[in-house]
Amino acid sequence: MTDVKGKWALVTGANRGIGYRIAKFMAGKGCNLILHSRSLEHTKSVLEEVKAMGVEAYDIAAELSDLNQVQAMIKEIESRGKPVDILFNDAAVQIAYRTDYWKTPAEDYSISFVINTIAPMMLCYHFIPKMIERGFGRVINTTSGIRNEPEQAGYSASKAALDKVTCDLAGKLDGTDVCLNLTDPGWCRTDLGGPNAPNDPDSVIPGIVVGAFIDDKKSGRLFGAQDFTGMSLEDAVKKAHLMLKKEI
Repeated sequence: MTDVKGKWALVTGANRGIGYRIAKFMAGKGCNLILHSRSLEHTKSVLEEVKAMGVEAYDIAAELSDLNQVQAMIKEIESRGKPVDILFNDAAVQIAYRTDYWKTPAEDYSISFVINTIAPMMLCYHFIPKMIERGFGRVINTTSGIRNEPEQAGYSASKAALDKVTCDLAGKLDGTDVCLNLTDPGWCRTDLGGPNAPNDPDSVIPGIVVGAFIDDKKSGRLFGAQDFTGMSLEDAVKKAHLMLKKEI
């Protein structure tokens, strides 16, 4: 199992929900953190929490719908001189639930694709080559299991696109110690998932982070977080090693 102590992880959407839980868990394993949100005010609390756990950390702000801000964020991270060893592309947006889905506006797609597909892939394209140069890296892209819900077409389509580009790129990394995989938290009671979701957000641990700890040099898999609920991290990693690649 990969030891993440002293490594640096970038967590997008780290201020709440699933991203917050990822950040806290990784800090508990000694991983240093770069905490992203749309505003530094949003990450102030979690930054204090993880620093109190004894790791190095800083926060960074960018609106992922603005690709100029995404590039500015990347430039700022590089200026800090700390390598991104692990990337959790967790931030996402669900624009609306369209009961009258026949009237879904084009903006549902354009906004969703920029935030949920293009922005995370821009981070992949920047940081993965540097991981390859160093001979180590872990990237975990958060997807969704939504199916047959045209009410959420923009969101689900953007996540399906993320699945596709992730698995295509993963084929170039398979067999190396730079592992690129997907994770699905399941429907959880977060700001995005809403109050009627069946799963407590704490149930995503350890499955949501298992992709950071695998050490079998395999990429292109989908780890469903709810499949690991209640397991120790060690047992979750063993189970993850047995899982097959996602077929797109």
